[in-house]
Order: sequence, then structure tokens, then C-alpha cells
Amino acid sequence: MSNPVPQADFLKSPIAAAVALTDFDPTGPARFFNRELSWLAFNWRVLDEAENSRVPLLERLRFLSISANNLDEFFTVRVAGLRELARSGVTKPAADGLTPAQQLVLIAEEARKLLFHQQEVYETLRVEMEANNISVLTRSKLTQDDKLFLGGFFLKQVFPVLSPLAIDPAHPFPFIPNAGYTLALQLERKSDKRPLKALLPIPHQIERFIALPSKVGQDRFLPLEDLLLEHLDQLFPGYRVKGSCTFRVLRDSDLEVEDEAEDLVRGFEIALKRRRRGEVVRLKLSSEAPKALRAMIMRELHINDDEVIEIDGMIGLTDLNELVMDSRPDLLWPHFSPRVPERVQDHDGDMFAAIRQKDMLLHHPYETFDMVVRFLHQAAQDPDVVAIKQTLYRTSKDSPIVSALCEAAENGKSVTALVELKARFDEAANIRQSRRLERAGAHVVYGFLDLKTHAKISIVVRREGNELVTYTHYGTGNYHPITARIYTDLSLFTVNASMGRDATKVFNYLSGYATPEGLENLCISPLTLKSTLLDMFKAEANHAQNGRPAEIWAKMNSLVDADIIDGLYAASQAGVKINLVIRGICGLRPGIKGLSDSIRVKSIVGRFLEHSRIVCFANGHGLPHSKSRVFISSADWMGRNLVRRVETLVEIQNKTVKAQIVSQIIAANLADVAQSWVMTPDGRFTRAQLPEGEFAFNCHRFFMENPSLSGRGSAGASDVPKLTHTDD
Repeated sequence: MSNPVPQADFLKSPIAAAVALTDFDPTGPARFFNRELSWLAFNWRVLDEAENSRVPLLERLRFLSISANNLDEFFTVRVAGLRELARSGVTKPAADGLTPAQQLVLIAEEARKLLFHQQEVYETLRVEMEANNISVLTRSKLTQDDKLFLGGFFLKQVFPVLSPLAIDPAHPFPFIPNAGYTLALQLERKSDKRPLKALLPIPHQIERFIALPSKVGQDRFLPLEDLLLEHLDQLFPGYRVKGSCTFRVLRDSDLEVEDEAEDLVRGFEIALKRRRRGEVVRLKLSSEAPKALRAMIMRELHINDDEVIEIDGMIGLTDLNELVMDSRPDLLWPHFSPRVPERVQDHDGDMFAAIRQKDMLLHHPYETFDMVVRFLHQAAQDPDVVAIKQTLYRTSKDSPIVSALCEAAENGKSVTALVELKARFDEAANIRQSRRLERAGAHVVYGFLDLKTHAKISIVVRREGNELVTYTHYGTGNYHPITARIYTDLSLFTVNASMGRDATKVFNYLSGYATPEGLENLCISPLTLKSTLLDMFKAEANHAQNGRPAEIWAKMNSLVDADIIDGLYAASQAGVKINLVIRGICGLRPGIKGLSDSIRVKSIVGRFLEHSRIVCFANGHGLPHSKSRVFISSADWMGRNLVRRVETLVEIQNKTVKAQIVSQIIAANLADVAQSWVMTPDGRFTRAQLPEGEFAFNCHRFFMENPSLSGRGSAGASDVPKLTHTDD
């Protein structure tokens, strides 16, 4: 049975009447939402998926884990940075009018609510897990057989890596690393009742949840900290426990490198060591902590009450991802295998032949990222390939991309790899990859000291007859095969000569500081990307003022840049219809009379992480239309992307690819109901409340069920799958 998508809900319906706000100055700072509070609102949406009954139980547990991990990273980077500004006496407000100190107060209040609700969600999920024969036990629930098993496990698997630490004048309080989880103890010597305070760092090298022997169909786990408490007599013989608590430290993890560092790699290696010793920005402490232990921990970590959050429940909810078990498919999303594009199959796996036929846009994870890997592996082994150039921002530990580049270099091809050392939390991994590439004989460059290289470009130069032909890949996501399974991103493969020339000029810019001139289909930040977007906003406004169709459709992760937001406001006031799909941070206020009457914003949070960046302009012809202008990009609309990074904005020329983006990808995102939150003028996000079992169009499911247009063997621009859904 086929259910037509209710496109009128968001895509085709008239713009809702704008709201008039009292005492609102459309030129003042209130026209912007605060970046940090907007991010917290996004993490509330992530947490809401952990409560969504339409989501399988263990996937809900995964969402809870993601929400907890997100919040930890937020504190170690964003809150740490704001705190440093406030301590330095900086009172200059952000675009929304809030000073660093004011933002910290609002963040603390909202983050505490989020933390406490995470615990409530965990308790709800724990009960549901019990009903599905998955138990997280406490020590009091252990049987004698359990204790016998755990005794052997402790001695063989845990005891050798533990380091019990007494705290006294001869043993000062140790350094607790970022995210360090620790058991604090008040002990008493049995012989003379002499007190002793001690710490027992909980090793992260061992899984947090220990699987206990169980009957078939049952899964039982004991947290590692409970195992340690059960065997303290073997760690502190002759002592009895008088009190205990657990705590977890979050430290400033922002990274700085000396501007004059001559050896960039060496500078980052030193800076990474500094990160591990950053100041404490947050202490999570179990609520039952004895006063003496609490005071000692706070004193030794040099923190005050405002930086302490007492948790009545489980500290370290991030670790719950260990309980998302493949052995329980009944509680997970239905299995999905990414497709190999029909066109690649038609050419017996030959990527070059498939790309020569016409431009091909793959939509990950629905089309497998293995095609990107195959593109490079084929290039490494092809005797006609003479050169490969590749950017690497984030990639996996055992990266097949890096392996292909190493193989190509070892086969005598010219290989140039731009490795970005400033990819936050991946700096160490990228240093290791750069060393590996150099050993294989590749040319490794690191771009600019003061700019991150976030562009996603790969080029393969191949000798065909008497010519050198350039095959180019432009992406919106990282060359990371693991995240490509869950991030929605786009991969454009083309043999278009002008796009190859553009890519080559960008690599020359990165390796030799040669400012690119005469780019034909591409603009880059920090040089022209932002100004190009603003000019296109103005052009669309001009179309509207002259009675021509004027629309902007855009999709990205974050929208923060004040100039871009003001440009969208100006376009709206000129009559341009603007539909935005913003997954995370949004500093723009939609639907306000006189400011943003014709702007609508939605956020999609679901099975896959929306990550692609797209912008479409009606260009006086409406959307969709063959003469509209369509772009894919590596950049979000944030200051850091538009000013402090090297990013790409690539214009799509191929008609089939353009139709795929506008009529299939963006249209389905705008039509989504099942996973969508619509932003209101006051900054809240609301989602449709649908009765259990009622159909709601789900864009992720649509893409899983329908092949991408340009990857099909014989697709034309008119061959666009209708936005329909077939029930199981």
C-alpha cells in the first residue's frame, strides 16, 4: 500500500503568518539567538530521541549515550573557552548581546537541567531494558555464582591494571586526566582504626560493563566500579571501608599552538600534552559523597561549588553505548546495507568508466562510502594514473584511504596529502597518519598555521591517450569510512575539466600559498565563499523585487555568522521564500514580522546524523528548475568556516545531479515529518505529535528505499522517485 507524502506540511504550504513581537528591535542584538544556548537546545533534541517510542530500545540508549558525550565535549571546549574569556575580564558581548559571564550563568542553569533529565531518561530505559531481559545490576543483586565468576575475572582481567593510591603527606593527590573516572575512599585500618583517604582510578582500558554468565535470552551486566567495591579487601588489605564516592573530571581541552612554531608537527605534539593537563572545568560527583571526601577532591582539583554537579544515578552515561549489542537485533534499527550504485555495477566496478559516462553524486550512507575508497585503490593500482592529491581532515585509525595513498606512493605515483593537524580531538591520529604517508614516499603538507583546511577534495590525474585527464571528488563529509556509515553526506565524482582545474588550484594554494585565480565552478573560504553567498542572497532579493520567482533552500549543520543571517533577513524582507534545514545551532530567528516573515527553519534528528551542506537558489526560475543554481559545500555558515578555514562551495553543472539534489535530497528533507523539529519565532523547536501507528514521512527511510538519481544506470533528470512510502 502506497502512502503519498504530505508535502504541504512544510514544502508546499504557504508561509505561516509572521509573529509580531512586542518591544523587539529588528536591528538590535535580539535578532540573534545565542550560539551556546542553541547548541544546548540541539542536545535536548538528541536526548528526546532517547524517549521516542518509535525508536528501538537500544537505539534510544545510544541516543542517551550520544547526548551525554556531546555535553562533555561542550564543556571541555566551549564552556572552557568562555570561562577563560570571563576570567580575563572580557566583557564584549557576542552578537546576541550576552557577555561571556552572562552566557556561563545561562549555560550552567540549562546544562544542569539537561544532566538531571539524562538521569531520568536512563532510569526509564533501565526499566524497559529489564522488561527485555537486559539487566544492569548492583552488588546487592549478585548471586553466589556471580561472585565466584567475578572473583576470577577480577584477578585475571582487572587487578593487574589497577593502581590504588593512598593520599597522605607522602603520597600527594595525583593528576586526574580529562574524563578520568575515579573511586574515592574513606578507609579505616582494622588494627588501630587509623583513617586513610585513597583513590582508585577506574581504568578506561577495561569495558565499563562486565557481562555476567546468564541463561540464553538474558543479558546481565555489572558496572566496573561495583566490581572494584566488591574486591576492595584485595586492594587495601587490613582496611575497612567507611565511605566512598565516584567522580569524573572534565578538563579544558581547547588546543593552542605557538604562532612561531617552526615545526608544526612538533608543536602539536607538545600542545596535545598540554591538553591532557588542562584546568578542570566540571566535576561530576556522586551525590552520596562523604563531606570529607568531597572537600578533599574540590580542594585538590582547585574548583568551587559552581563547577560541581552532584549526580544521583550513573556518572559517565557515555559508556552506555557498550550495551548497544549486535546480539539483540530485535531492539535495534532493522539492518541496512548501503547500495553499490547501479552505474558502477554496470561498469564491472570500474570507477573511472562510471565517472567518464557522466557526473555521479553519491548520497552516503545510502550509497556505500566504499566507492570513494575504491576510487583511490583503483588509482593506486592503475598504471595510467600518474598523480593523486588528497585532503585529510578526519579519518579512521586504520584508514583505507591512507592505505590507498601509501600504496600509490610505493607504486611510484606522485602523491600529495594535505593532512590537517588542527582537527579537534583527532590531532594525534592525524600526526600518526602523516608519518605513515611520509614513510611510503608521499609528499605531506599541513596547509596554513592560522587556518584549518576543512575542504574535502581528491584528484586523480590519469594518462588517457595523449592527454592527462583529471578525475575529481568533492565531498561534504570527512574521508572517514566509519562515520560515513552514519553521517549523511554527498560525494561528487566528475571528469569535468574545469572542476579539475579548480581543484588543482586549491591544492596549489594549500601547498604553495598560491592564491587561486580564475576559479570556474568553485569559491573558497576565507577568500570568496562568504562574499559569494551574500551576493547570491542579494541577487535573489533582486529577483523578488522584480516579480520573478525567488527562493533559497539550504541545508547545513549550523548557522551562526551574523553577516550571513543579516543577509538572509534582508532577502526575506525583499520577498524571498527561504527554507532552511539546520541540524544543530541556529542563530537566526524565523517567522518574525518585519524581520524574517518568509523564513522557515527545521531540524532533522534521526537514525543518521545529518551532515551534508547544500544551498539552492531559484535564480528567477523557481525551485526545482534546470536554471536554478545549486551548490554543495564543506562549510557550515559559521564564522570559523567562512573566515578561519579553507572550505569549498562547488556549483553543480550536471542537470541530473542538480535534479537529484533539489527534487530528491532537499525535497525529501523538507517533506520529512517523522524526524523533524520546526523552529518557532521564540527559538523553541516543536515536533508533530503523531498517534502511534500513524504514517509520517521519514526522509532517512525514503533514501534507504530509493537509489540516488545520478548513480542509476540509465537515469535522466526527469527520472526522480516520487516521495512516497510503502508500508511493510
